[in-house]
Amino acid sequence: MRAQLIPVDGSAAIVIVKDLTVVGRKDDCDIKLDHKSVSKQHCAIVRSDGMLMLRDLGSTNGTRVNGTRVRRAALLPNDQLTISHFQFRVAMGPDPVVDQPAGPHEHTVAIDGAEFERILQARALEKPKREMMQRNQLPDSYE
Repeated sequence: MRAQLIPVDGSAAIVIVKDLTVVGRKDDCDIKLDHKSVSKQHCAIVRSDGMLMLRDLGSTNGTRVNGTRVRRAALLPNDQLTISHFQFRVAMGPDPVVDQPAGPHEHTVAIDGAEFERILQARALEKPKREMMQRNQLPDSYE
């Protein structure tokens, strides 16, 4: 899965490449937002099983998803993430496909019915995760 934070101000998109990305003011953060209202380690973004999760790391000014202050939240495509006065749109999609020439190692593989059923069941187990993400069920609100 390819995930990006696209700044609302039109500056360059930030590609989330690591499974754990720390956002904050410190130099050793993966995404550095240089402003005094951003905590040293403000929040973390976790990529796991095709999902993108956000966790506030006890920041002073909070982290917001779609205007709601959250401690943790599932990030969905087109969500608006606000860290201090920095605003981003979340973009997610499949990894870019790299064309490679076909080689002698590529061939058709036959699988038996039991293996086919195992693959179908594994995909069926992924469906509840996707549905949970579509409802954005993880936020802890401060309301």
